[in-house]
Amino acid sequence: MDRSVAQGPSRDPWPGPGEGDAPGKPWASIALGLALALLVVVVDRAIQVERFYDHFVWQAAAFLEGQAGIRYPVLASADRPGNWFFQDVLPIASPDGVSRALIPFPPLPAIVLVPFVAVFGMTVDDQLVFTLIAGSDVALCWWMLGRLRVSGRTRLLTTIFFAFGTVFWYAAEVATTWYQAHIVAVGLSLAATGLALAPAGERGHGPGRRVDRRGLAAGLLIGLAATARLTVILAVPFFLLVGPRLGRGAWRGSVLIGAAIPVAALLAYNVATTGQVFHPAYDHLYQLEARAYHALGYRTDWAAEDPRYVPQNLAIMLASAPEILPDHLRDTLGTMDTPLCTAPGAGRGLFDLDCPLAVPRDIGMSVLLTSPAFLLMIPAVTTRRRRRLVAAAASAIVLVSLVNLAHFSQGWVQFGYRFSNDVIPFALVLVALGIDQWTTRDDGGRPEHRLHMGLTVALIGLSVAINAWGIAWSRILGW
Repeated sequence: MDRSVAQGPSRDPWPGPGEGDAPGKPWASIALGLALALLVVVVDRAIQVERFYDHFVWQAAAFLEGQAGIRYPVLASADRPGNWFFQDVLPIASPDGVSRALIPFPPLPAIVLVPFVAVFGMTVDDQLVFTLIAGSDVALCWWMLGRLRVSGRTRLLTTIFFAFGTVFWYAAEVATTWYQAHIVAVGLSLAATGLALAPAGERGHGPGRRVDRRGLAAGLLIGLAATARLTVILAVPFFLLVGPRLGRGAWRGSVLIGAAIPVAALLAYNVATTGQVFHPAYDHLYQLEARAYHALGYRTDWAAEDPRYVPQNLAIMLASAPEILPDHLRDTLGTMDTPLCTAPGAGRGLFDLDCPLAVPRDIGMSVLLTSPAFLLMIPAVTTRRRRRLVAAAASAIVLVSLVNLAHFSQGWVQFGYRFSNDVIPFALVLVALGIDQWTTRDDGGRPEHRLHMGLTVALIGLSVAINAWGIAWSRILGW
């Protein structure tokens, strides 16, 4: 018997990434991926409430009018609340005489909505559109993990963790402006990552080939992701480090060319619509929030992107915890200060607004508290297996996170730390490698680590429970 077959995948320090789906079982794999996507859509639509932070609907309508600025301010009508309450817009003088404003967010989610707004008008259900896209993101996660050399069990556990154990679940359920950008960027990043993970046996083109079509496609996808979430472009080093073993120069050049095309288009869009390379509405928003919301700790003498923000934002990302046994219900701005547990003999409840055990913080919470299964990355980064892939994923996480942490805002009125969605495709690679390393047998044919598998399932189950708790509280608090 071939011992390499009997003992499972090779454990050499840098095996080729991805074997894809098992031969003869592609339809079963496709069916399971689609079932997971459908489950996400059904669950999220069942618990979703209508929210009217729909900046991209207004932006899509403006595009259909041949304008960059949205109509603003628009008062409520019989079927819509208008957009008069939008604060993150920059009023501009419009050539058509209509009162308009620019939104600072990159335009890809609005472009996605253009055909829907063209057909359904301003009453389009944008939350449904992006919840459906979120379901496809889960299917893409399943596909991407199938291109890693991990067990089917690891693949399924990691996909479940992504769908329901991370703040992606909250993004998919809320599906309003900021989360729509995350949903689009995550899907494109997952697709790009999957293309970069070449199935075993695929060695790429020889050195004479100047353009690698798959590398060009991967670059285009990650560049497109940046037109929804700007900082995702800093994950490009991941794609330069992975890919086929032969023709690596053609691969890297193709990735860079592909990524540059959407980014150049975005910069051209900014210049054409604002006269500036970097959108001025961002600084307008920064100055507005820094002066109006002192409790958020913004500094008007600092830039909107400033490394001095890193320490306080890192504390949110890694250490921010819910309020435990609160005696008052407060918001970040201090506009709500309601005494709690005032009734005689009041007992604390898990979801009791009048006397809660704990309440999530609206400025964000630690990724390790809301998704403790991220700890499963540790086995991947502490072993010698697949060092290039691990280094590539880690570099993407660090680079994107550092620039996000230097941004004045880390999101607000949110459960968890939503900026973690920008790096989640690369974190999932490490989680899957960590689970596989921790729970499968080694070269000596030793039995599975059953205790490790039990702890893995427990961490993922705990992550799902915590995110379900957060979504429930977001409903209670009216987020």
